[in-house]
Amino acid sequence: MKTCLVVDDSSVIRKVARRILEGLEFSIEEAEDGEQALDACRRKLPEAILLDWNMPKMDGYEFLRLLRRMPGGDGPKVVFCTTENDVAHIARALHAGANEYIMKPFDKEIVEAKFQEVGLI
Repeated sequence: MKTCLVVDDSSVIRKVARRILEGLEFSIEEAEDGEQALDACRRKLPEAILLDWNMPKMDGYEFLRLLRRMPGGDGPKVVFCTTENDVAHIARALHAGANEYIMKPFDKEIVEAKFQEVGLI
């Protein structure tokens, strides 16, 4: 079973994402911020990361930059999931190593489509 790390400071968003991704047959780990997410990745890299942009302690952009510098950190497929929708944010995320970008609010169809695009399902 593939693993997905859901990184978001909102417990509601994590819960919704968990339900959707478990329905797509992913095993889920959760993190509330970038620091927790990095710790989780140091223990074991997931195949996928659903990543919020705006979080306390360490935002998604900084987490992604650090992830991609870790040994094996180029492996996980990273899908940014955020309310930031301007072209500059999207370009910055993709430049930092994101594989895809989705907007909140999201639903099962959107998540499934993006995960298919990056070859996770």
